[in-house]
Amino acid sequence: MPITDKNIIQKYYQALLAKDPAYVGIFFVGVKTTSIFCISTCRARKPKFENTVFYQSVKEALNAGYRPCKICRPTENADEAPEQIIKAIKMISQNPKIKISDSVLREHHISPEIVRRWFKKNYGITYQTYQRMYRINLAYQELKSGKKITDTAFNHGYESLSGFGYTYKKFVKNAPSNHAENNIILINRLSTPIGSMFICATQQGICLLEFVDRRMLETEFQQLQKLLNGTIIFGVNNHIQQARAEIEQYFQGKRKNFTVTLHTPGTPFQQSVWACLQTIPYGELYTYKQQAEKLNHPNAVRAVANANGLNRIAIIIPCHRVIGSNGQLTGYSGGLERKQWLINHEKSHRHL
Repeated sequence: MPITDKNIIQKYYQALLAKDPAYVGIFFVGVKTTSIFCISTCRARKPKFENTVFYQSVKEALNAGYRPCKICRPTENADEAPEQIIKAIKMISQNPKIKISDSVLREHHISPEIVRRWFKKNYGITYQTYQRMYRINLAYQELKSGKKITDTAFNHGYESLSGFGYTYKKFVKNAPSNHAENNIILINRLSTPIGSMFICATQQGICLLEFVDRRMLETEFQQLQKLLNGTIIFGVNNHIQQARAEIEQYFQGKRKNFTVTLHTPGTPFQQSVWACLQTIPYGELYTYKQQAEKLNHPNAVRAVANANGLNRIAIIIPCHRVIGSNGQLTGYSGGLERKQWLINHEKSHRHL
């Protein structure tokens, strides 16, 4: 639904005229005369006030029939971190042992308020919590490699073993001494031309790739933690880095097959359905009936469709390539508009 509050609309329009980066991702403006939508920093000629309509999400703008602007590329850049956020994140990775306080941020000409607001909106946690998760993930990796708890605690800037143990247990749900039993699920965020996604990975491989506005996402996170007996914290590993690169190549039309390792807990039947999805050629479409027949379960069309719906790794396990027997698009957790976009994208790059 479009935003209807007149005061908010006026404020957003002024932000659009000023190309205010503080509003990137806060609103999306549809231009009635061109049928495109933009973000606040778009360099294109500004529309008249009466020709604008404002939305809160990419999905709402797409549903209303607007196309992404080719100049500001809203679906790619809406959730891209502003320069101050990039600096704040880099400070964590470069100084994992140091607690970066608001005063430290200000010393580097970074607004703590902007950082706090961005992390809450995009990650649902504070900047300080993100720091602690980052440090605990590094500590977890060290413990897994055989380092002593004492050495690990002090190596990561903790002044006492009790402080390290408390923080570790808070995030990992287990004591550092039980690290062999712990299973951390790392989560990160990436931008794509059709919206931002969450990506999760264990040491075994990628276990989740979903659009951030997917319904019931919180429930899916809870189920994943239960299936893997693990805890989700923010971080990155080699699997996430490889998946990021391959997904970017996919959207550039340069990659048709993925090689990143996957970790997909499920029943034997679900595993067979997801494996079948990965055999559907790039740019081609199957019906649920064809998929069921290929699995030698011709009468299990509904069960196959349900298993497709439980796929937690979008795009890489391409459930978007399956349609109804009547040729119509049906159920896709990211929304039918995205499903159609992915189908069109693959068709246009199929023979390149």
